[in-house]
Amino acid sequence: MTISVGDKLPDVKLVKATDAGPEAVQSSDYFAGKRVALFAVPGAYTPTCSAKHLPGFVEKKSDLQSKGIDEIACTSVNDAFVLNAWSKDNDASDIAMLADGNADFAKAIGLDADFQGFGMGQRSQRYSMIVNDGVVEQLNIEAPGDFSVSSAEYLLDHI
Repeated sequence: MTISVGDKLPDVKLVKATDAGPEAVQSSDYFAGKRVALFAVPGAYTPTCSAKHLPGFVEKKSDLQSKGIDEIACTSVNDAFVLNAWSKDNDASDIAMLADGNADFAKAIGLDADFQGFGMGQRSQRYSMIVNDGVVEQLNIEAPGDFSVSSAEYLLDHI
């Protein structure tokens, strides 16, 4: 079942990528008490994710903050080391990178995707959401192969 606006996020372990190394976090703890713009990409270093999705959130950080967003986070079915390198390569140090290496979070919210046909295994669908104190306030799920409703610009226009 896919998560919906008004639903509380499930409590799942994620791994935050930091310069000091991977840091395990529970989603319930991470999202508690703040308003977070969360976006998910199928994979770090993939074309749309690197050329459009991540750069849009880096560019729109101050605009999102002016609309009451406390933090911006990205999740992907990659390990924390890959996400940390991707963040550095894209000057995205202001974006929290939340590794979902086993797709546990993606599965728990019903937004996992089978990319075996591309040799990428189980991944996350592309989406964006606003999470307010652990509750989904806005949810924008992309159709397969598309990039429009999960962009930073779309999220901003709908706050």
